[in-house]
Amino acid sequence: MQYRPLGQTGLNVSILSYGASPLGGVFRNTDDQEGIRTVHTALDLGINFIDVSPYYGATKAETVLGRALRGIARDRYILATKVGQYDDGQFDFSAARVTRSLDESCARLGVDYIDLLQCHDIEFADLNQIVDETLPALVKLRQAGRIGHIGITGLPIKVFPSVVDRVGSGIVETILSFCRYELNDTALETLLPYFQKKGVGVINASPTGMGLLTERGVPGWHPATKAMVEGSRKAVEYCRSIGADLVKLAIQFATSHPGIATTLVGTASPDNIRKNVAYAAQDIDRELLGRVLEILRPIHNHNFTRGRPENHDPLVA
Repeated sequence: MQYRPLGQTGLNVSILSYGASPLGGVFRNTDDQEGIRTVHTALDLGINFIDVSPYYGATKAETVLGRALRGIARDRYILATKVGQYDDGQFDFSAARVTRSLDESCARLGVDYIDLLQCHDIEFADLNQIVDETLPALVKLRQAGRIGHIGITGLPIKVFPSVVDRVGSGIVETILSFCRYELNDTALETLLPYFQKKGVGVINASPTGMGLLTERGVPGWHPATKAMVEGSRKAVEYCRSIGADLVKLAIQFATSHPGIATTLVGTASPDNIRKNVAYAAQDIDRELLGRVLEILRPIHNHNFTRGRPENHDPLVA
Protein backbone atom coordinates (compact mmCIF):
# COMPACT_ATOMS: atom_id res chain seq x y z
CA MET A 1 0.00 0.00 0.00
CA GLN A 2 1.21 3.48 -0.84
CA TYR A 3 0.54 6.49 1.38
CA ARG A 4 0.29 10.21 0.67
CA PRO A 5 0.10 13.28 2.90
CA LEU A 6 -3.42 14.62 3.42
CA GLY A 7 -2.79 18.29 2.75
CA GLN A 8 -1.14 19.92 5.73
CA THR A 9 -2.91 17.83 8.37
CA GLY A 10 0.22 15.82 9.13
CA LEU A 11 -1.74 12.64 8.36
CA ASN A 12 -0.40 10.13 5.86
CA VAL A 13 -3.30 8.22 4.35
CA SER A 14 -3.43 5.11 2.19
CA ILE A 15 -4.06 5.98 -1.47
CA LEU A 16 -7.02 3.61 -1.32
CA SER A 17 -9.28 4.09 1.67
CA TYR A 18 -12.46 2.61 3.04
CA GLY A 19 -15.84 4.26 2.59
CA ALA A 20 -18.16 2.72 5.14
CA SER A 21 -21.54 3.67 3.62
CA PRO A 22 -22.23 0.07 2.48
CA LEU A 23 -22.25 -0.97 6.14
CA GLY A 24 -25.51 0.96 6.33
CA GLY A 25 -27.06 -0.94 3.41
CA VAL A 26 -26.92 2.09 1.12
CA PHE A 27 -26.36 0.11 -2.09
CA ARG A 28 -27.78 -3.30 -1.17
CA ASN A 29 -28.87 -5.28 1.85
CA THR A 30 -25.73 -6.37 3.62
CA ASP A 31 -24.79 -8.84 6.32
CA ASP A 32 -23.33 -7.05 9.35
CA GLN A 33 -20.81 -9.78 10.10
CA GLU A 34 -19.57 -9.74 6.51
CA GLY A 35 -19.26 -5.97 6.74
CA ILE A 36 -17.23 -6.27 9.94
CA ARG A 37 -14.92 -8.78 8.24
CA THR A 38 -14.52 -6.33 5.37
CA VAL A 39 -13.31 -3.60 7.75
CA HIS A 40 -10.83 -5.98 9.34
CA THR A 41 -9.59 -7.11 5.92
CA ALA A 42 -9.12 -3.50 4.80
CA LEU A 43 -7.03 -2.70 7.87
CA ASP A 44 -4.96 -5.87 7.48
CA LEU A 45 -4.18 -4.92 3.87
CA GLY A 46 -2.81 -1.51 4.82
CA ILE A 47 -5.85 0.74 4.44
CA ASN A 48 -5.63 3.23 7.31
CA PHE A 49 -8.32 5.82 6.49
CA ILE A 50 -12.01 5.12 7.12
CA ASP A 51 -14.83 7.51 6.26
CA VAL A 52 -18.40 7.27 7.53
CA SER A 53 -21.40 9.45 8.38
CA PRO A 54 -24.45 9.29 10.65
CA TYR A 55 -26.49 9.72 7.45
CA TYR A 56 -25.49 6.35 5.99
CA GLY A 57 -28.26 3.90 6.80
CA ALA A 58 -29.72 6.33 9.36
CA THR A 59 -26.79 5.74 11.78
CA LYS A 60 -26.47 2.01 10.95
CA ALA A 61 -23.12 2.41 9.17
CA GLU A 62 -21.56 4.12 12.18
CA THR A 63 -23.03 1.49 14.51
CA VAL A 64 -21.70 -1.46 12.51
CA LEU A 65 -18.33 0.25 12.04
CA GLY A 66 -18.14 0.79 15.79
CA ARG A 67 -18.61 -2.94 16.30
CA ALA A 68 -15.90 -3.63 13.73
CA LEU A 69 -13.42 -1.30 15.44
CA ARG A 70 -13.99 -2.74 18.89
CA GLY A 71 -10.68 -4.10 20.15
CA ILE A 72 -8.68 -2.58 17.28
CA ALA A 73 -5.79 -0.37 18.43
CA ARG A 74 -6.73 3.27 17.88
CA ASP A 75 -3.46 4.08 16.15
CA ARG A 76 -4.21 1.55 13.39
CA TYR A 77 -6.80 3.76 11.72
CA ILE A 78 -7.60 7.37 10.89
CA LEU A 79 -11.31 7.90 11.42
CA ALA A 80 -13.45 10.46 9.62
CA THR A 81 -17.13 11.11 10.08
CA LYS A 82 -19.51 13.93 9.27
CA VAL A 83 -22.07 16.34 10.65
CA GLY A 84 -25.03 18.19 9.21
CA GLN A 85 -26.96 15.50 7.30
CA TYR A 86 -29.00 12.92 9.19
CA ASP A 87 -31.71 11.48 6.95
CA ASP A 88 -33.08 12.08 3.48
CA GLY A 89 -33.77 15.79 3.30
CA GLN A 90 -32.81 16.31 6.95
CA PHE A 91 -30.03 18.86 7.36
CA ASP A 92 -29.03 20.83 10.42
CA PHE A 93 -25.73 22.70 10.38
CA SER A 94 -26.40 24.71 13.55
CA ALA A 95 -23.60 24.90 16.09
CA ALA A 96 -25.66 23.11 18.73
CA ARG A 97 -26.64 20.24 16.43
CA VAL A 98 -23.17 19.56 15.00
CA THR A 99 -21.67 19.61 18.50
CA ARG A 100 -24.26 17.11 19.70
CA SER A 101 -23.74 15.08 16.53
CA LEU A 102 -20.08 14.55 17.41
CA ASP A 103 -21.05 13.12 20.80
CA GLU A 104 -23.57 10.78 19.16
CA SER A 105 -21.10 9.58 16.54
CA CYS A 106 -18.38 8.93 19.11
CA ALA A 107 -20.83 6.83 21.14
CA ARG A 108 -21.81 4.74 18.11
CA LEU A 109 -18.22 4.36 16.94
CA GLY A 110 -16.86 3.54 20.40
CA VAL A 111 -14.21 6.28 20.35
CA ASP A 112 -13.66 9.56 22.16
CA TYR A 113 -11.78 11.30 19.36
CA ILE A 114 -12.45 11.80 15.65
CA ASP A 115 -9.45 12.45 13.43
CA LEU A 116 -11.41 14.35 10.78
CA LEU A 117 -14.87 15.86 11.20
CA GLN A 118 -16.54 17.04 7.99
CA CYS A 119 -19.56 19.14 7.10
CA HIS A 120 -21.63 16.73 5.01
CA ASP A 121 -22.91 17.77 1.57
CA ILE A 122 -22.73 21.50 2.05
CA GLU A 123 -24.49 22.14 -1.27
CA PHE A 124 -27.72 21.67 0.72
CA ALA A 125 -26.73 24.35 3.20
CA ASP A 126 -26.73 28.12 3.29
CA LEU A 127 -22.99 28.62 2.84
CA ASN A 128 -23.19 31.72 5.02
CA GLN A 129 -24.19 29.46 7.90
CA ILE A 130 -21.34 27.06 7.13
CA VAL A 131 -18.85 29.95 7.23
CA ASP A 132 -20.31 31.91 10.13
CA GLU A 133 -21.68 29.20 12.44
CA THR A 134 -20.80 25.60 11.54
CA LEU A 135 -17.08 25.92 10.94
CA PRO A 136 -16.52 28.11 14.04
CA ALA A 137 -18.27 25.40 16.09
CA LEU A 138 -15.91 22.77 14.64
CA VAL A 139 -12.91 25.00 15.37
CA LYS A 140 -14.00 25.05 19.04
CA LEU A 141 -14.17 21.25 19.02
CA ARG A 142 -10.70 21.11 17.49
CA GLN A 143 -9.35 23.52 20.09
CA ALA A 144 -10.91 21.36 22.82
CA GLY A 145 -9.08 18.29 21.51
CA ARG A 146 -12.29 16.47 20.55
CA ILE A 147 -11.35 16.31 16.87
CA GLY A 148 -8.11 16.55 14.98
CA HIS A 149 -9.04 18.20 11.72
CA ILE A 150 -11.90 19.87 9.82
CA GLY A 151 -13.22 19.19 6.33
CA ILE A 152 -16.13 19.86 3.99
CA THR A 153 -17.79 17.54 1.49
CA GLY A 154 -20.04 17.99 -1.51
CA LEU A 155 -20.94 17.07 -5.07
CA PRO A 156 -20.81 20.45 -6.88
CA ILE A 157 -17.16 21.45 -6.96
CA LYS A 158 -17.94 25.17 -6.87
CA VAL A 159 -18.90 24.93 -3.18
CA PHE A 160 -15.32 24.24 -2.12
CA PRO A 161 -13.67 27.55 -3.11
CA SER A 162 -16.91 29.32 -2.19
CA VAL A 163 -16.21 28.36 1.44
CA VAL A 164 -12.41 28.07 1.55
CA ASP A 165 -11.98 31.58 0.14
CA ARG A 166 -14.13 33.04 2.93
CA VAL A 167 -12.44 31.51 5.97
CA GLY A 168 -9.02 31.86 7.50
CA SER A 169 -6.08 29.70 6.52
CA GLY A 170 -6.17 26.29 8.18
CA ILE A 171 -9.88 26.35 9.00
CA VAL A 172 -10.87 23.96 6.21
CA GLU A 173 -8.10 21.36 6.05
CA THR A 174 -9.66 18.83 3.67
CA ILE A 175 -12.33 18.50 1.03
CA LEU A 176 -14.14 15.33 0.03
CA SER A 177 -15.43 15.26 -3.54
CA PHE A 178 -17.31 12.39 -5.15
CA CYS A 179 -18.11 11.44 -8.74
CA ARG A 180 -15.91 14.27 -10.05
CA TYR A 181 -12.64 12.42 -10.58
CA GLU A 182 -13.33 9.19 -12.40
CA LEU A 183 -12.95 7.86 -15.93
CA ASN A 184 -15.98 9.76 -17.24
CA ASP A 185 -15.63 12.96 -15.22
CA THR A 186 -12.38 14.71 -14.26
CA ALA A 187 -13.76 18.14 -13.34
CA LEU A 188 -12.14 17.97 -9.89
CA GLU A 189 -8.72 18.11 -11.56
CA THR A 190 -9.27 21.76 -12.44
CA LEU A 191 -9.23 22.65 -8.73
CA LEU A 192 -6.23 20.58 -7.65
CA PRO A 193 -3.68 23.41 -8.11
CA TYR A 194 -5.96 25.65 -6.03
CA PHE A 195 -6.18 23.10 -3.22
CA GLN A 196 -2.41 22.60 -3.27
CA LYS A 197 -1.86 26.35 -2.97
CA LYS A 198 -4.31 26.51 -0.06
CA GLY A 199 -2.75 23.49 1.67
CA VAL A 200 -6.07 21.61 1.54
CA GLY A 201 -5.98 17.81 1.35
CA VAL A 202 -8.11 16.17 -1.32
CA ILE A 203 -10.23 13.07 -0.71
CA ASN A 204 -11.83 11.52 -3.79
CA ALA A 205 -14.80 9.18 -3.57
CA SER A 206 -16.88 7.01 -5.88
CA PRO A 207 -14.28 6.16 -8.56
CA THR A 208 -16.98 4.13 -10.33
CA GLY A 209 -19.52 6.94 -10.23
CA MET A 210 -21.71 5.31 -7.56
CA GLY A 211 -22.21 2.31 -9.84
CA LEU A 212 -22.07 3.91 -13.31
CA LEU A 213 -18.88 2.07 -14.24
CA THR A 214 -19.85 -1.34 -12.86
CA GLU A 215 -21.53 -4.49 -14.12
CA ARG A 216 -24.31 -4.05 -11.55
CA GLY A 217 -25.05 -0.57 -12.82
CA VAL A 218 -26.63 2.31 -10.96
CA PRO A 219 -29.14 1.96 -8.12
CA GLY A 220 -32.63 3.30 -8.68
CA TRP A 221 -31.96 6.52 -6.76
CA HIS A 222 -28.96 7.47 -8.89
CA PRO A 223 -29.26 11.02 -10.33
CA ALA A 224 -27.28 10.41 -13.55
CA THR A 225 -28.92 11.31 -16.83
CA LYS A 226 -29.99 8.66 -19.33
CA ALA A 227 -27.11 9.67 -21.62
CA MET A 228 -24.59 9.15 -18.80
CA VAL A 229 -26.01 5.74 -17.92
CA GLU A 230 -26.05 4.60 -21.54
CA GLY A 231 -22.59 6.00 -22.28
CA SER A 232 -21.10 4.32 -19.22
CA ARG A 233 -22.80 1.04 -20.15
CA LYS A 234 -20.91 1.08 -23.47
CA ALA A 235 -17.61 1.13 -21.57
CA VAL A 236 -18.78 -1.69 -19.31
CA GLU A 237 -19.83 -3.80 -22.30
CA TYR A 238 -16.59 -3.13 -24.16
CA CYS A 239 -14.48 -4.25 -21.20
CA ARG A 240 -16.64 -7.34 -20.78
CA SER A 241 -16.20 -8.21 -24.47
CA ILE A 242 -12.40 -8.27 -24.19
CA GLY A 243 -12.20 -9.80 -20.73
CA ALA A 244 -11.06 -6.59 -19.03
CA ASP A 245 -12.26 -5.26 -15.68
CA LEU A 246 -13.59 -1.70 -15.80
CA VAL A 247 -13.69 -1.43 -12.00
CA LYS A 248 -9.99 -2.27 -11.88
CA LEU A 249 -9.23 0.42 -14.43
CA ALA A 250 -11.41 2.95 -12.59
CA ILE A 251 -9.62 2.37 -9.29
CA GLN A 252 -6.20 2.54 -10.89
CA PHE A 253 -7.11 5.74 -12.71
CA ALA A 254 -8.34 7.45 -9.55
CA THR A 255 -5.52 6.36 -7.24
CA SER A 256 -2.76 7.22 -9.70
CA HIS A 257 -3.20 11.00 -9.52
CA PRO A 258 -0.53 12.42 -7.20
CA GLY A 259 -2.66 15.45 -6.37
CA ILE A 260 -5.34 13.29 -4.77
CA ALA A 261 -4.36 12.02 -1.34
CA THR A 262 -6.77 9.13 -1.20
CA THR A 263 -9.70 7.57 -3.03
CA LEU A 264 -12.55 6.03 -1.06
CA VAL A 265 -14.05 2.72 -2.13
CA GLY A 266 -17.13 1.32 -0.47
CA THR A 267 -17.92 -2.36 -0.14
CA ALA A 268 -19.25 -4.81 2.41
CA SER A 269 -17.42 -7.73 0.80
CA PRO A 270 -13.99 -8.89 2.01
CA ASP A 271 -13.28 -10.35 -1.44
CA ASN A 272 -14.03 -7.03 -3.10
CA ILE A 273 -11.76 -5.07 -0.79
CA ARG A 274 -8.96 -7.56 -1.47
CA LYS A 275 -9.45 -7.10 -5.21
CA ASN A 276 -9.53 -3.32 -4.91
CA VAL A 277 -6.30 -3.22 -2.93
CA ALA A 278 -4.65 -5.52 -5.47
CA TYR A 279 -5.85 -3.31 -8.33
CA ALA A 280 -4.36 -0.19 -6.76
CA ALA A 281 -0.98 -1.90 -6.46
CA GLN A 282 -0.78 -2.86 -10.15
CA ASP A 283 0.33 -0.76 -13.11
CA ILE A 284 -2.46 0.67 -15.24
CA ASP A 285 -2.98 -0.68 -18.76
CA ARG A 286 -2.40 2.48 -20.79
CA GLU A 287 -3.74 1.01 -24.01
CA LEU A 288 -6.98 -0.06 -22.36
CA LEU A 289 -7.23 3.31 -20.63
CA GLY A 290 -7.01 5.11 -23.96
CA ARG A 291 -9.74 2.95 -25.49
CA VAL A 292 -12.09 3.40 -22.56
CA LEU A 293 -11.57 7.16 -22.39
CA GLU A 294 -12.42 7.35 -26.08
CA ILE A 295 -15.64 5.38 -25.52
CA LEU A 296 -16.55 7.71 -22.66
CA ARG A 297 -15.55 10.89 -24.50
CA PRO A 298 -19.14 11.74 -25.60
CA ILE A 299 -20.18 11.99 -21.94
CA HIS A 300 -16.90 13.30 -20.50
CA ASN A 301 -17.65 15.78 -17.70
CA HIS A 302 -21.38 15.42 -18.25
CA ASN A 303 -22.64 15.66 -14.73
CA PHE A 304 -25.55 15.99 -12.39
CA THR A 305 -25.94 18.48 -9.61
CA ARG A 306 -28.11 18.97 -6.56
CA GLY A 307 -28.60 21.12 -3.49
CA ARG A 308 -29.60 24.76 -3.26
CA PRO A 309 -29.75 26.45 -6.69
CA GLU A 310 -27.03 28.96 -5.80
CA ASN A 311 -24.65 26.08 -5.06
CA HIS A 312 -25.16 24.22 -8.33
CA ASP A 313 -22.37 23.59 -10.80
CA PRO A 314 -23.26 24.55 -14.36
CA LEU A 315 -24.73 21.42 -15.92
CA VAL A 316 -23.19 19.67 -18.88
CA ALA A 317 -25.58 17.02 -20.16
